[in-house]
Amino acid sequence: MAQTTPNHTQTVSGWAVLDSSGKAVPHTFKRRENGVDDVTIEIMYCGICHTDLHFARNDWGITMYPVVPGHEITGIITKVGSNVNKFRLGDRVGVGCLAASCLECDFCKSSRENYCDQIQLTYNGIFWDGSITYGGYSKFMVADHRYVVRIPENLPMDATAPLLCAGITVFSPFKDSNLVDSPGKKVGVVGLGGLGHLAVKFGKAFGHHVTVISTSPFKEKEARERLGADDFIVSTNARELQAARRTLDFIVDTVSAKHSLGPILELLTVNGTLAVVCAPDQPMELPAFPLIFGKRSVRGSMTGSTSETQEMLDVCSKHNITCDIELVKTDNINEAWDRLARNDVRYRFVIDIAGKSSNL
Repeated sequence: MAQTTPNHTQTVSGWAVLDSSGKAVPHTFKRRENGVDDVTIEIMYCGICHTDLHFARNDWGITMYPVVPGHEITGIITKVGSNVNKFRLGDRVGVGCLAASCLECDFCKSSRENYCDQIQLTYNGIFWDGSITYGGYSKFMVADHRYVVRIPENLPMDATAPLLCAGITVFSPFKDSNLVDSPGKKVGVVGLGGLGHLAVKFGKAFGHHVTVISTSPFKEKEARERLGADDFIVSTNARELQAARRTLDFIVDTVSAKHSLGPILELLTVNGTLAVVCAPDQPMELPAFPLIFGKRSVRGSMTGSTSETQEMLDVCSKHNITCDIELVKTDNINEAWDRLARNDVRYRFVIDIAGKSSNL
């Protein structure tokens, strides 16, 4: 493992966290030369994910400083390797969470490389050449084309950036449960944040009856009027929970705070499915009785493959789905992180990396 190799000859400016103080500062570092399988991307926008905050503060004990966060990246291709056929100079593209995988296992060969045992992340990962990966809080990046997606022309680059993590994270369980092309189900969304608001948008676009489940009664108006949710349940209200027992076919849980899955499971009908896409820092409570007496299933899901991410973007293009964002300047990254830690964002921060606030 090394920060760079002799092939890392390109100097790039960005924003990094140098230690566990968790503060982003301007930082100059090296990226590899554009290889035969690579594309170089001038970064326009990068979404801020809560994962960035965890890595910045070393909450999981695995951060390799200096860390350059960012895995919700949109930009323009400026170089194309000789083996790359699907992209050209000037293409609008995106990079999500994945930087590399083994390419040889059954998961990689079946377009499920996000579950490869050797998956490496866009930042704080170890690339094939042994170097540490650096993310999208920077002016440009070099990416293997097999982990790059095309941004449809009708989607704005800024509001599309968070789809590359938050969007695919909630789209994947919808697809796995055959909810993309089979309308008419009753879908629940636990939590109305960055992931949750996109889950509501997907559910409505796919023709389902959508119920938001939240601890915050004040979010009901926004859920119904702004996002089009059909129903709203306050999860701390026993009467509302009782009234909604066995009414939902599918629930996606997006809440990263510790909580019990028991009351949520009771909302599912027999054979219903709860998809967990959140990552609380403490174990979840999973009572047995709501699980076995309703023949219910609990399944996990993480991001998606490159092909699945492209499919998601094409679906978003068809239904005109983007993320509700607040654009921030690079000077305000730390302020945005502090607000994110307080859940003070509706619904996702995006950094204007290029500083152009373009209409791309």
